[in-house]
Amino acid sequence: MYNLVTIGDAVIDTNIFIDDATLDCDYNHENCLLCLHYASKIPITNSFQALGGNAANVAVACAKLGLHSAILTSVGDDANGQMIQEEMKKRGVNTDLLSLDKKIKTRYSVILNFKKERTILSYHQKRTYNLPKTLPKTDWIYYTSLSEGYENLQTKLLDLLKKHKNTRLAYSPGSIQLKNLDLAKQILPHADILIVNLEEAKKILSANSNNNSDLIRKLLKTGPKEVVVTDGGNGAWAGNADGIWHSDSFPVEVVSKTGAGDAFSSGYLAARFYNHNISAALSWGIADSCAAISSFGPEKNLLNKKEITKMISKFSSIQPKKV
Repeated sequence: MYNLVTIGDAVIDTNIFIDDATLDCDYNHENCLLCLHYASKIPITNSFQALGGNAANVAVACAKLGLHSAILTSVGDDANGQMIQEEMKKRGVNTDLLSLDKKIKTRYSVILNFKKERTILSYHQKRTYNLPKTLPKTDWIYYTSLSEGYENLQTKLLDLLKKHKNTRLAYSPGSIQLKNLDLAKQILPHADILIVNLEEAKKILSANSNNNSDLIRKLLKTGPKEVVVTDGGNGAWAGNADGIWHSDSFPVEVVSKTGAGDAFSSGYLAARFYNHNISAALSWGIADSCAAISSFGPEKNLLNKKEITKMISKFSSIQPKKV
């Protein structure tokens, strides 16, 4: 039996660091363009490859936090697919539910790192996803970003959840899933936890509000039992029928923001698996995400249970508060 099965794409990320670029931003510094010299050779300062993808990142981070994790994903029968299998096993994630597709390439991304922010060039290809007729018993399923072609899998997932009432669902939709809001919203009434960032929350609700507490109240009405909204340096909000809590982020030096959202989701979900309340789960999520942004690569500084406790203690002046 598993504690967690993540469902989503696994990716090979190629991180590239550049300093010969400029930003073109509006007055509020909200809408920015990364500008490079066209048809030129752009020097880079560093580069490395790493395992990526929301499902892979969460499976790895939760395994480090003590959960028996597995990933259900489809990769190509190529060098990148082989690398993903090896890296997942190396990090303690079960790959029995990983399938090879000889007709497609493994997903990959090129991540441009500039001034502590990242711009992601992501390769997607429509693919066939298979959900086993009998999924091994698991306490939690984490359903997240997939490429085009996921629709049949989602239908089967809903049928599976109806049969396995004790399996809990955490839902964190990706960009492809949010292009079809009708399909994305079908999952909401079945979700024990919905985890989204501010922009994703606004997209689901077709809202312009930046009031995270208000967005959570409206999202709860769509069906999830619990909703989490992350907002970068402003911290995170989480709520259910009993109320809404907010936690500021910890004051750490930001090296790279790649993988911060996945690290938060992992810390939060692991805390809820260990029966911690929402307030404590927010602290776990903030701690793991702040550790992740303190280094290059989404997995390098991920915390175990003892390290999360130590980090929360270090920043004990920052406590989640009911709002």
